[in-house]
Amino acid sequence: MRARYRWLAAAILAASALPGFARAQAPAAPTLVAQFGDWGVYVSQAARTKICYALSQPKERQPGNLKRDPGFFFVSTRPGENVKNEVSVIVGFPIKDGSEAIADVGGTNFALYTKSDSAWVRNIAEEARLVDALRRGRDLVVKSTSMRGNLTTDKYSLSGLAQALDRVVQECR
Repeated sequence: MRARYRWLAAAILAASALPGFARAQAPAAPTLVAQFGDWGVYVSQAARTKICYALSQPKERQPGNLKRDPGFFFVSTRPGENVKNEVSVIVGFPIKDGSEAIADVGGTNFALYTKSDSAWVRNIAEEARLVDALRRGRDLVVKSTSMRGNLTTDKYSLSGLAQALDRVVQECR
């Protein structure tokens, strides 16, 4: 996993209060500052930058009989690193090595590269287009393949995301 994403995994774990989380891993425990529909806005402080992100969990996961950890989709901003609207996904299981995941918003697909249990936009130049589609969309579908070869689909509601992203901008100026 890229070094700059390590804080992200720690922040997600802190935000979701998963069992076994060691708070020393996180830059600082994230604080929920607002909730808009299905999206929460979290803020944390790292050594070099404030971290703000909009976070949601899938409303539907298929196939339903697979045992896996919680999944998350989030859009983060770290002004001290000049990062704005970075899209990340934690799928909740190890992803098949060398496979891609797909984010589908209203029939438009965005390729995601994968590492371990996480995914990011493959073409950074498309990240702004994805965020714009997310702002205007109704739902998001993330498709990936597990290490065991199971095709999985996580469906997220985009209700409240536009407002959450606006709040992220306010929090991380």
